[in-house]
Formats: sequence, structure tokens, C-alpha cells
Amino acid sequence: MIRALIDSTRAWFDAGLALIYPEVCQICGNARATPSESYVCVECRQQIRFIERPFCDRCGYPFQGAISHPFECANCRGTELYFESARSAVVAKDKLLDIIHRYKYQRALWFEPFLAELLIGRAEPELKAGTWDWLVPVPLHPARQREREFNQAERLARRLSAKTGIPVKPRLLRRAIPTRTQTQLTREERQENVRKAFAFNRKEPLNQERIVLVDDVFTTGATTNACARVLRAAGAGSVCVWTVARGV
Repeated sequence: MIRALIDSTRAWFDAGLALIYPEVCQICGNARATPSESYVCVECRQQIRFIERPFCDRCGYPFQGAISHPFECANCRGTELYFESARSAVVAKDKLLDIIHRYKYQRALWFEPFLAELLIGRAEPELKAGTWDWLVPVPLHPARQREREFNQAERLARRLSAKTGIPVKPRLLRRAIPTRTQTQLTREERQENVRKAFAFNRKEPLNQERIVLVDDVFTTGATTNACARVLRAAGAGSVCVWTVARGV
């Protein structure tokens, strides 16, 4: 009954979108793409680069070449990291980066199922192979969330939760300082920008819970590392990171 209601609601939603937007790819503007395809055509989908090994076992940065053994990149060896691993589904370049920017900053919510599909396709089997207690989305500052009207990390985390069964804890962290956007900052500036940006948001400490931080893009890792530091200080047993895309 519930599944039938969901399918019916989705069908009506897709029909409503079709009245507003023609069934054409919202990226290239050439090929046909339906609401159920998030308005991303087959050709544009094929241009998205999935992250495959070899990549850094700590931060997930992809490398080229015949590297057959586990390794940690020089950036990770020179940085104090509070997460045990970070993984991303795809490379944040070109059309994929355009999709994410339009989703976040222009409320192009029809792209969300596609982005969630990318994340779930890679994260679900990895997370189900382990034991994780909570999914924790990287929080926005309240002022920024009012401006955007949604937190993309929380929405993606809820879709991942529906597939993995791992509950979402969206209020475990809060963004205490309204930091500058990270987009144009250097690695060092990003780290300083978010150093004290996050705070633990409850009185009781954690009890060695294993936590998955969820966000849309991992670039230098400054934001997720700052979140992981707060969680570990509050008593988390371990923290890993999953994002849709990885900056390269």
C-alpha cells in the first residue's frame, strides 16, 4: 500500500515537472531526458567519471598508474586527520560539477535523485559490509540554510539511509560560525576557515559510535575533517566520510 502510494505520488510529481520543463536534458539541452532520469540524458551520464582504484586509502584521491598495493598519499601523511577514510562515487568535474552547483545554489532539485543514485551505488555495498551506527550530514549554518531553504547533505543522507537502514542524526553537529564559502580558498585557508566552525550539539557524550559523515563534495577534506575532529572529541569510536563527488 505504501509503495503504491509512493509510486503514485512520484508519477504525479513527474507529470507536474513535465508540464513545466520539456523532456530534454537540462545539461546539454540536446537529447531527451525525462523527470525519472533527473533530466540527465544517457550521453551526459556516460561522461561522468567514476572513481576506481588506485586511490589513496585515507582520503580517496584517485591516481593513475599501476598501483596494486594500499597506499596513503603525501597530503594525508602531512595532515592530522580525524576520519579513518573518505570515499566518493565520482570525480567533481565539468558536467557533474555543474549539476551539483545548480542543485545547491539554484534549487534544481530534479537533479537530486541522480546525485543520490551515484552516491548510493558506491556507498551502499561498502557500508553494508561494515557496522555503522549513524549517518551524520555536514550541517549548514542556520543563516545559510534559510537562504538555500534546504541542506543538500541532509537530503542525500536521508536517501542513503533509506537504502542502507543506517539512521540519520541531522542534529548531532551544528555549524556555530557562518564561515566564508570554501570554493575559492586554498587548502590552508580552507582549514583555517572551518577550524572552529562546528560544535557538538548535545549534552551527553558519545559512546564509541561508528559514524558516517555525508556531504556532496570532498575537495581538500577541511570541512569533513573539522566535523570528524568534533565527533571524535565527543566520544565517537570512528568516523568515515562519504560524498557524491571528489575534487581533483
